[in-house]
Amino acid sequence: MWKEKVQAYEDQIIEDLKGLLSIESVRDDDNASEDNPVGPGPRKALDYMYQLADRDGFNTHDVDHIAGRLEAGAGDDVFGILCHVDVVPAGEGWDSDPFDPVVTDDRIIARGSLDDKGPTIAAYYAVKILNEMNVDWKKRIHIIIGTDEESDWLCTDRYFKTEEMPKLGFAPDAEFPAIHGEKGISVFDIVQDQKDDDDDEPEYELYAFESGQRYNMVPDQATARLFVKENMTDVIQNFEQFLVEHQLEGSNYVDSGILHLNVEGKAVHGMDPSIGVNAGLYLLHFLATLNLDKTATNFVQIGERYLFESHFGEKMGMKFHTDNMGDVTTNVGVVSYDNQEGGKFGVNLRYPQGFEFDKSMARFEEEIKAFGFSIDMGKVQEPHYVEKDDPFVQKLVEAYRNQTGDNSEPYTIGGGTYARNLDKGVAFGAMFPESEDLMHQKNEYITKDQLFRATSIYLEALYSICVEG
Repeated sequence: MWKEKVQAYEDQIIEDLKGLLSIESVRDDDNASEDNPVGPGPRKALDYMYQLADRDGFNTHDVDHIAGRLEAGAGDDVFGILCHVDVVPAGEGWDSDPFDPVVTDDRIIARGSLDDKGPTIAAYYAVKILNEMNVDWKKRIHIIIGTDEESDWLCTDRYFKTEEMPKLGFAPDAEFPAIHGEKGISVFDIVQDQKDDDDDEPEYELYAFESGQRYNMVPDQATARLFVKENMTDVIQNFEQFLVEHQLEGSNYVDSGILHLNVEGKAVHGMDPSIGVNAGLYLLHFLATLNLDKTATNFVQIGERYLFESHFGEKMGMKFHTDNMGDVTTNVGVVSYDNQEGGKFGVNLRYPQGFEFDKSMARFEEEIKAFGFSIDMGKVQEPHYVEKDDPFVQKLVEAYRNQTGDNSEPYTIGGGTYARNLDKGVAFGAMFPESEDLMHQKNEYITKDQLFRATSIYLEALYSICVEG
């Protein structure tokens, strides 16, 4: 029944998704303003969702242009569907323009197609279809739209300061059958506090280093600018050999006596850095073989001592595992250095329930003080957990099983979704077990089959919870 309902809307779903995907909704602090709190792109994407709601007869409510909601249904309790329309930067190496969606026979290719614009449109259409069926709603529906999920969650922080908290809800921003637990997520910088003068002139001076744009992405590019006093040819040969030994792509050139080094890695979502290739840490690993100036040496050695090839906190003394939620993970998403200011490592650390986060961070900060570094702590989100046997979770899973015949159990992830804003919220789709996960990677796509199947699952789940009651 539900699949047939969706079939009548397939062309509309694709057209509305294409419109959303064509908006480059990347956070842009340089162009932020009161009207565009995290930049004009995310604001434009939020307004686009309001336009769809206005067209389809839903009420909307804006919250300082950084978040808002689309309203449907009727009843005392609110059911929340928590979506986001911001995306991570596209990065390099796409086969097509990441913000000019390509529609093929079986897929839609664009940045955000999986994370989270495709699932957002699927959930929106589930509500739209039910509304156009004139169902007897038992709950109010708030489709809550955020614009800063990929960075600091300024959107939901602001939204829930003043707006009603849903009793139940889901975030269509992960996998089926359902995600009932999410690790704690913290963001912090390891900051170099002191600059050292060299007694002797070093053979090499590191002028600048740069890698990464987001804490929750494994960086796929890294560049260093190096002053080489002599033996330029030897350094270049050693670098090229290093690339071969580590099966890396890279390049180098000399400009005005400065050697420029570049390493290419593999970008993946920061929740599992072990499956990516961190270009920044590999380039630092090469620099560690050189007789650098003292400040740069201290900077590079922090990377070697605590971060390189340490995806699970091993070198930081934070290795920890639970059967329910898995391992601590550490992603070094942003690395920067210049010879005037020193360096900084931007870390995204994710941890399961039971990990003593505050105690571990205090010990680690005390340890790195000896090397002239400190911790600048950013946002910390506690682990989130809903019992998988909860009747609400089971209703969602039942809708998935009815549509797919797959009896998989709900599970926990290292990612963080808006579901953790709610006391009883879970992540619910839109990826299936067989889906290729290219979130935060080049050539991101969603298949048409996945998009339409997710819509029909959301239809059945919403009908079960918000109409049948």
